[in-house]
Amino acid sequence: MGSKVLSLRVDGELLDRIRQHAAKRGMSVQDYVVRTLIREDFDERFQSSVDETEKLGIQWSAT
Repeated sequence: MGSKVLSLRVDGELLDRIRQHAAKRGMSVQDYVVRTLIREDFDERFQSSVDETEKLGIQWSAT
């Protein structure tokens, strides 16, 4: 999979906060944003799977 370019305009204060969060984790802003998007995508897909499972009447619990 090749990489593509995504350009965003963000508020200066938001960019400063993103920079701070990235720095706390020793990451570049780019890496931090990409990891955040990947995590959000995973969370969304996981929740969708849980919802579909519950529709089937299957309950599960995390122990």
